[in-house]
Amino acid sequence: MMFRNILVPVDGSPLSMAAMRKAMALARESGAKTVALTVTEPFHTFSASPDQLEWTREQYDKHVGARAEEILHEVRQEASALGVTCDALHTAQDDPYEAIVHVARDHGCDLIAMASHGRRGLAAIVLGSVTTKVLTHTQVPVLVYR
Repeated sequence: MMFRNILVPVDGSPLSMAAMRKAMALARESGAKTVALTVTEPFHTFSASPDQLEWTREQYDKHVGARAEEILHEVRQEASALGVTCDALHTAQDDPYEAIVHVARDHGCDLIAMASHGRRGLAAIVLGSVTTKVLTHTQVPVLVYR
């Protein structure tokens, strides 16, 4: 067995979901189980995010929770179709890379398989991508899909 437990971070972007499908295929070939993780930004009273300016905390939490469940539902369907065991997690964190690093450690993952970039756009270019931050802050091997 090559890997036993693969962390698959997803954000719902097309590249992220394509990477997820490849990671699930790898898990099937390796006989590994998977942990799928989606990370959303917590609500902030002071924010420049249009969603947070337009909605109350309850509306925002409901919206991002529903979107996270849609993403994780698609991941569960892919895992089920391939016969791969998958735990699906959603967490709120300002810095997604921190959640990814912590979940990988806390769940005993021996590989993180993720997309080279996600939906964070220009901010990711300026501040450094989540993938780059994961690569520099984890002790777990990282497989990056382009």
